[in-house]
Amino acid sequence: MEFDWMTAVKAGLTAIIGAFTAFWGWLGWLAVAWIALMALDYLTGTLAAAKAGNWSSKAAREGIWHKMGELVVVIVAALGDRVLVIVVEHLPVVSFSLPGSGLLLPLVLVWYCITELGSIAENAALMGAPIPEWLRKLLEAGKKAVDDAGERLTGEDGEDP
Repeated sequence: MEFDWMTAVKAGLTAIIGAFTAFWGWLGWLAVAWIALMALDYLTGTLAAAKAGNWSSKAAREGIWHKMGELVVVIVAALGDRVLVIVVEHLPVVSFSLPGSGLLLPLVLVWYCITELGSIAENAALMGAPIPEWLRKLLEAGKKAVDDAGERLTGEDGEDP
């Protein structure tokens, strides 16, 4: 019997994806999507600047600092979720439960993913690609929906969380 490399590669990839999903679940895939979108945004921003003839290492460094700032906020959200879980599990005065995937981190990751998608679309427009207006509107509506959800959690919309 011959060894089928393609089947072996598919099986290995499936095992890796399955293990990742079992360990991190959908939230892990959301984090992977965000990281991929950050990389694509940085790449398209670099290409758009190069096309315009105004690429600079200073601006590129600023882009990297911006991405690292996002990483810090994601870590804060993840740690915040962890603290909230500990408080809810161990303080008898708390009378609500949290979703298993957390409260803060999913909202922050989705918000950043939508933001990155909008930035990628803007970069594509700077490179000369036409961007459908409905795409811009849908991305803005998605970002507003996440903002509204976060505001409902904090009671900023006038209602109790």
